[in-house]
Amino acid sequence: MKKITFFFVLTFLSVSINAQSVNELKKALNSKKDSVASLQTKAKQIQKTLNALPGWRLGAFGTIGASLSGFNNWYARDAPDANAANIGIIVNGFANLIEEDFFWRNSGSLNLGWVKLDDKSISGDEGFETASDVFTLSSLYGKRLNKKWAISGLGEYRTTIIDNFNNPVYLDIGAGLTWTPTSHLVVVMHPGNYNFVFSSGDTVFESSLGAKIVADYTNKYGGLSIKSNLSLFQSYKNTDLSNWTWTNSFGYTL
Repeated sequence: MKKITFFFVLTFLSVSINAQSVNELKKALNSKKDSVASLQTKAKQIQKTLNALPGWRLGAFGTIGASLSGFNNWYARDAPDANAANIGIIVNGFANLIEEDFFWRNSGSLNLGWVKLDDKSISGDEGFETASDVFTLSSLYGKRLNKKWAISGLGEYRTTIIDNFNNPVYLDIGAGLTWTPTSHLVVVMHPGNYNFVFSSGDTVFESSLGAKIVADYTNKYGGLSIKSNLSLFQSYKNTDLSNWTWTNSFGYTL
């Protein structure tokens, strides 16, 4: 009987000590989490201060991905014998000079994509087809009126690379106002803009005078990088000469 009592006492003490050590570890872990959160808050404040300082800001992010799949006698599909593939390349980069009385923002983006669905029962569809094809370079200079508004001039070059390299080429040159409510958002409003269009071959494009609107948002949330760019030209001559491009990029770093 004494041996049994002694065994239960040891078991109770073991459980109590183990529970106590687990609680202590949990408290220590929560303390470390609080310390990490405090350090992250301080790091964000320091980065915010650095972003407000004058000088150059350089950065880039992108994604290269591929998805390949093959089916053999998979009769759950309409095409039981088929191969499918997706390839995508997205690259965004910028070099911005931010000063107290002016700014000079330069950026470039490349968005390419290919898709393929090869049904083995049909000949002639074995190759890749272009899904997306956008290449853009832009340079924006602004003389500040205050912290959020500036008189600005913009040069923007847009074209394709895969199917029709430099055919056509859209070149916008104009002037107006730029609104920068935050360091991540830039909105360009240029009522005086000339849209030059260069092309070769039988395809005919026409240049014209019009208004240019560009909205660019670039930000990073933890490991997630986001870039959204809308570039719109409204022709004063003919609405058929108007054009717009809206590209969105997302990249996550594990």
